[in-house]
Amino acid sequence: MLHKMGIRSSHMYTAGLASIGVSVASWVMSRNLEKASLARADRWGIFVGQWAPTFIGLGVALRIEETHMEVDEEAKTEVFDRASGGVRPRTHAGT
Repeated sequence: MLHKMGIRSSHMYTAGLASIGVSVASWVMSRNLEKASLARADRWGIFVGQWAPTFIGLGVALRIEETHMEVDEEAKTEVFDRASGGVRPRTHAGT
């Protein structure tokens, strides 16, 4: 569904890396700007830090989807011709 919406694996990898940076930034900001305890800053950092594995996991899933789509497209258009040792265009779906 994400792939159909135009979201690619690189978008998810970027979001995962960005969430790591946002996690550190939220921890530092909470620690320095709020009058609350260090535990609260830790909770903010951990909360945002948990997003990274989710984004990276979605990126892996999308990458698999992209890879399988490329293989499916190649299988529809080309077939390996063992006699000539090369690739030739398919004439119809049965070959």
